[in-house]
Amino acid sequence: MSKNTTIQWCDSTVNPTMGCDGCELWEQKRKSCYAGILHMRFGGATKGYAPSFEEVTLFPGRMAEATRWSDLRGKNRSDKPWLDGLPRLIFVSDMSDALSKIVTFDYLKDEVIGNVTSEQGRRHHWLWLTKRPKRMAEFSAWLKGRDIEWPSNVWAGTSITNQRTTSRIKHLVNVGDEDTIRFLSVEPQVEEIDFDGWLPKVDWLIHGGESGHGARTFDLRWATELIEQCRNHDVPYFLKQLGSQVVDGSMRLSFEDNHAGDWSEWPKSVRVREMPSV
Repeated sequence: MSKNTTIQWCDSTVNPTMGCDGCELWEQKRKSCYAGILHMRFGGATKGYAPSFEEVTLFPGRMAEATRWSDLRGKNRSDKPWLDGLPRLIFVSDMSDALSKIVTFDYLKDEVIGNVTSEQGRRHHWLWLTKRPKRMAEFSAWLKGRDIEWPSNVWAGTSITNQRTTSRIKHLVNVGDEDTIRFLSVEPQVEEIDFDGWLPKVDWLIHGGESGHGARTFDLRWATELIEQCRNHDVPYFLKQLGSQVVDGSMRLSFEDNHAGDWSEWPKSVRVREMPSV
């Protein structure tokens, strides 16, 4: 967890669990998930990590600690001006997937929902990202069956990396209620994706290419096309980074920043970092 993070679309991060059951970024043939790579380096040896990325581990108390962080509503962020005026935005599960199968709904109710709805927790907004939105939707229904509403300050998000994973969106739309902010993290995009029919169902889209050793190509055209599609559907768009391997048609682009996260280096047409209204 980190009170201050370099992730451009939030202020802070917190992990009620560490580790993950795996996904398309963490398979036998390819392991490119940054959280998994960090666990390979520090897991089992550094306090606060799971023994290994595959051994999902609970860390109760972290959410309660995060609730005590200062309120940022109305404060300017000189390094992230697009967040000005918003409450503190806390990314839940940047180093894990708290919807992994070993994590019980009772734990999530106590550790996540109990804290975000506390007096201190309500000051912040919590951006909960998962690659398992089907289980998040099941958790949402489980809460409702116990007369617990999905908190309005919890944004529900899922990750999309390729065309196949757009199927996650059909589960995401079943999380929460009509007031719930639902978002997509299309990062890293590793192939052309058709979002036809899906964009009207979400409230925000984060976009980016892959970084690190062996990163796959990100075509700048994917960004320009998705910006236009989001505008057509009134969906705020946020381009986080272009990644380590960027092309524009047949031309390879190079940037001083090795993951092309410095938007001052980008073409003006893709310098778009928008936030949903809250």
